[in-house]
Parts: sequence; C-alpha cells; structure tokens
Amino acid sequence: MDRDLMSFLQYLKGEKRYSTHTIAAYKTDISQCLQFLKTSFEIEEPSAVRHQFLRSWMVELLEIGIGARSINRKISALRAFFNYLKKQGRVSNNPTSKIIAPKVPKRLPQYLQEKEIDALLDAEAFEPDFSGQRDRMLLLLLYHTGLRRAELIHLDTRDIDRQRMNIRVLGKGGKERLIPFGPNLLREIDAYLALRYQTFHTNSGPLCLTNEGNKMTPKIVYSIVKKHLQRVSTISMKSPHALRHSFATHLSNNGAELNAIKELLGHANLAATQVYTHNTIEKLKEIYRLAHPKGEI
Repeated sequence: MDRDLMSFLQYLKGEKRYSTHTIAAYKTDISQCLQFLKTSFEIEEPSAVRHQFLRSWMVELLEIGIGARSINRKISALRAFFNYLKKQGRVSNNPTSKIIAPKVPKRLPQYLQEKEIDALLDAEAFEPDFSGQRDRMLLLLLYHTGLRRAELIHLDTRDIDRQRMNIRVLGKGGKERLIPFGPNLLREIDAYLALRYQTFHTNSGPLCLTNEGNKMTPKIVYSIVKKHLQRVSTISMKSPHALRHSFATHLSNNGAELNAIKELLGHANLAATQVYTHNTIEKLKEIYRLAHPKGEI
C-alpha cells in the first residue's frame, strides 16, 4: 500500500494543489493507519481493509488519549485516500463509509479583546531597532488582514499595492485573494521597510525577514507572536491564528457581513466562517442592559 499512498500524495500535489503542510499531514495520518493494519492484521493490500479493522484502530487511538478532533482528521484523510483508490480501481468500496466519527465538542475560537489588541500594538512596548519594529509590523499585519501564518511568510514586498490599498495573498490551494488595508497600516509597513533598508540594504523579496535578513520560518513567526501575546492576554492560544480569530471576531461584532468576512479570510465555504457569529459576553451584556426592563448590571 506504500505505492498507493505515494500515488495519492502526488495526486494531492499535482491535481488538488494542496499545500506542502496539508500533504505532510495526510501522509502522517494515513501512514499511521497503514502501519497499524500491517502490524495488527498483516494487511498489505487495500482491498483487504475492512471497516472493523479501522474501528480497532480508532479504539486504540482513543485508548492512548488521542482527541476526537484529531481522530476525525485522520478518518477524513483515510476517506479521501480510499475514495482515490476506488476511482483507480484498487478497491471496490470505501471501508470508511461505515465508520461513525466520534463527536467533537464545540470549541469557539479564542481571540483577544479590543483593549488587549491596543495594549499589544502599543508602540512603546517595542524596541526602536529592526527586530522590535519588525515584530510590531508583523503583529499589525496579522491583525489588520487576518492572514494565516503561511500566507504571511510567503508575502512579498511586491504584493503590497499602495495605489489600490490592497495586499495580494496566495492562500490555500493556490487561491489568490485581495485584502484591503488602511493608511495606518501602510505607514507602519513603510516605516518598517525604511528601517529594513538601513539594516540590510534591500527592500525586495519576502516582506518579513529574520534578524539575519533571511526569510521567516513558521517557528520564528510563532515565537514572535507568542512572546508578545504573553504580555497582554491570558488566552491559551498564543499563536498567529489567535490574531486571525481576533480579526474575524471584531469584524463580526462590529457588523461586518458574514460573506465579506469569508472572502477576507479566504475560506472555501461559509460554514467555516459561521463560527465567528458567536457573541462575546460583553455584547450579550449590552443587549441585556438595553433590552431588559430591569437590565441594569
């Protein structure tokens, strides 16, 4: 089945145009299952896989403490894998069709309050040198645009259109979108670029650079964001995605239409965006205070 897996991964890359990160996740999840089938049931051909064997694998995952969300992701990868094999004539049916995925508890996205964003982006909290101003510009960019971490890393200085005031972003699946931005962010970007030119004598290539002048890595971006979020917030998710959640939540709370938020985030469907329609406790308190006849809090 190893050859089948390699063929499937090539299909994801060449035809589906999935990202390197997504393909790596599919490879890990499916490889784990194939190894279990081989070790536990001596199965080496996809046609021999039965749903009972996959259930046994799920039980083992639950017993070692793997969460329902992770298990569902693995099942989804297997379902896509066997659908591919069915189209290729390698199996007659998909053994995952009889698998009932474990229920995943609803989890609202974690985000920063607007006052925490103000504290996070306070200019006095950053050193005036290149790394300090780079960190502030990076945080501003994430919050003002809702970019994913990978999108930020691949952002080029040429992607910033100063005349039209938008940023060209290459998102998941190679899909391109334009994100508008305001003059405040443009001033911060230009100030950063001026300092960057003084430091490295170049303003071409990737927008965000390391202290050594190299392209950012996912780990470095995560470390920068975590470092500064620890200053202002107690949320457990101290990652770039927390700023993406904050971007979308604040737009929703201030009246932005869901379809507009969907386009800005680069979501493939509206269902992924609907999580941002949750109400903050502050908004609920305000509604209660205004609407209830005895609503003074």
